[in-house]
Amino acid sequence: MILDRSKAPEFKVPEDFELLPPDKHLLGNGSTLYHVQTPGLNAVKIEVIGIGNRASLPVSQTLVPAFTLMLLQEGTHHMTGDELADFFDFHASEVHPITTFGHEGLGLLSTKKHLDQILPTFFSLFTEAIFPEEILAKRKSQKQLSLKLEKEKTSARAGKLFRSSLFGKLHPYGVEPEAEHVQIISKELLKFYYNEMLWQETEVFVTGDFTATEIKHYCEAFGKLPNRKPIEKVLLPALNTIKGVVEERSNAVQSSIRIGYWSIPKNHPDFIALSVFNTILGGYFGARLIKNIREDKGHTYGIYSNLAEIGNQNYWVIAADVQKEFTQEVIREIYLEIEKLTLEPLSSEELEVVRNYLIGQMLKHFSSSFELIERFRSVHYSGMDLSYFDRKLAYLKSFSSQDMITIGQKYFSKPPFIEVVVG
Repeated sequence: MILDRSKAPEFKVPEDFELLPPDKHLLGNGSTLYHVQTPGLNAVKIEVIGIGNRASLPVSQTLVPAFTLMLLQEGTHHMTGDELADFFDFHASEVHPITTFGHEGLGLLSTKKHLDQILPTFFSLFTEAIFPEEILAKRKSQKQLSLKLEKEKTSARAGKLFRSSLFGKLHPYGVEPEAEHVQIISKELLKFYYNEMLWQETEVFVTGDFTATEIKHYCEAFGKLPNRKPIEKVLLPALNTIKGVVEERSNAVQSSIRIGYWSIPKNHPDFIALSVFNTILGGYFGARLIKNIREDKGHTYGIYSNLAEIGNQNYWVIAADVQKEFTQEVIREIYLEIEKLTLEPLSSEELEVVRNYLIGQMLKHFSSSFELIERFRSVHYSGMDLSYFDRKLAYLKSFSSQDMITIGQKYFSKPPFIEVVVG
């Protein structure tokens, strides 16, 4: 048979696909370990993640969790930061902090061959970190410089102003880190957070090729890690949304635009449909906004639309860096594309292109066990299980143009939205 390379292979939509949930083990410290088996694979991925407490701190201490996790590898009672780095490098392993508004923890990439040698040192980071003063001073200096540089970048500045416009400047999710937030960081604050607020309601996510006996052994080991009960949540300030900010910069050659508003969580019945609408609008390279503003008009190198979350709040945002003189034209075109999608049906060709793209992207995200546990965690944190992806595949195979008009009119048809322009 001669292969005709001038024709793309036919795309076949699967009838269904089976996703086996991770094995679940209750640990001695009250935590839960989730394990995904990887037959024949030597690599091991481990993440120990608890709930984030950034929102429980005073706004002035907004950087404390990030600094705490950042400095865990800078020294323990038995090893210096350099010794820790050399130890993990020698054993082909990497430790990384995990910091979001909702979750905090530590991740480890290693090999099955080295895991038993690595774990005692990895575990020491959970209880024996010492936060050396000289390293803390260096990290504070670096953070102050990065904040200064970010303020000079219109894109980073626009992102921060959008969040403060959405939540309010006094809300933990809307606060903009400033130099004074860095200055307030001290060894005492980090030690307090480390000893009292970190490692709350932890869960362990493990990907590796282990026998039942080996998993039992590791469950016993991880069951000795700290797992604190959650502190009483503080009452967050009321949301104080404003309609927008324009920050003029006379010497800027581009403007950074952010347009968006509140949205819905992943466990909402409309979320899958809304995510499809968002993809058509600006979520992939063939999206409406990219074709109009990038390809047809050449006003930007890239523009995208995204459904995002911070803590327990959800929003959508359109972001673009554009030639400054075309700022208002681009904003008008963004609203025009939104309006068209809420009123005019998609062509059958565009409908099938986006359908095949989304199904292909979803299946690609399950091409390895490492990705499977990532997908599991993404729905697990929303109170769901892997059946979410069965529902998603069923929707992607059947959604219509009218479905997109209906969902667009429900969530995107009430401008003006929040607008931020820096440049």
